[in-house]
Amino acid sequence: MLLDSASLYFRAYFGVPDTLRSPQGEPVNAVRGLLDFIARLVQDHRPDELVACMDADWRPQWRVDLVPSYKTHRVAEAAEDGEEEVPDTLAPQVPVIEQVLDALGIARVGSPGYEADDVIGTLTARAKGPVQIVTGDRDLFQLVDDAREITVLYPVKGMGNLQVTDDALLLEKYGVRGAQYADMAALRGDPSDGLPGVKGIGEKTAAQLINEYGDLATIRAAALDTGSKLTPARRRNIVEGSAYLDVAPKVVRVADDAPLPAFDPALPHEPLDPMTLEELSTRWGLGTSLARVLEVLATR
Repeated sequence: MLLDSASLYFRAYFGVPDTLRSPQGEPVNAVRGLLDFIARLVQDHRPDELVACMDADWRPQWRVDLVPSYKTHRVAEAAEDGEEEVPDTLAPQVPVIEQVLDALGIARVGSPGYEADDVIGTLTARAKGPVQIVTGDRDLFQLVDDAREITVLYPVKGMGNLQVTDDALLLEKYGVRGAQYADMAALRGDPSDGLPGVKGIGEKTAAQLINEYGDLATIRAAALDTGSKLTPARRRNIVEGSAYLDVAPKVVRVADDAPLPAFDPALPHEPLDPMTLEELSTRWGLGTSLARVLEVLATR
């Protein structure tokens, strides 16, 4: 099981009341919410291995070099260092999350110059058996692969209501399989990531074109062929979008070769560092949320 950690702790932050506070009065809703998520996921799905995948770089320069608008709207206007805009009361909770995961002995993995998506892509490529990816980010639907038993568990409402995303569901909802999803995403673009897409092509049209032509390269070849079935307007828009389409696929596709440190993905039955964990629990008031994780780990 691979966790898109930032996706989940953002979800916890906005879904769990900030009345959950430490003894000193600091919000700990993201910390406790994420612990509750992990307890529910382990209890319901019983993974043998679990990795919390982290954003070592939420906006890698190599992606920005290819598409300069990549995630620009997420950069805080007031930030001169190009840091991601994170709510004031969430940012201080992230180091606490990291410390708690480390003390529990749950693997926490990032890669300099890469996003958590890329860590997930790399670990998925290396996997020998079934993989469950837990994320609220549709970009990772591109990794779905029925033949390799790779599914995405997409939260609909909390961790108790997860959409189990396989190729059949993607075909039903989007008209494409996981292997075709990145091409569709490049064509349609994604305003939330600063990707403009091709003029006049939305999600349905992108899926229709991929179904008709198979992949992005064949669609682009058809746009250059005046004898193809593409309408003149669509052909023109695709050709005019050539500079974007030259680079968009590399930006949209998750990396499968990010350099990763050595780590042990095995879920522990007991905490790696119980003394530190006890100190963290007392300092931050982690209470029943941490107790649930420890109980689930001990009894799985």
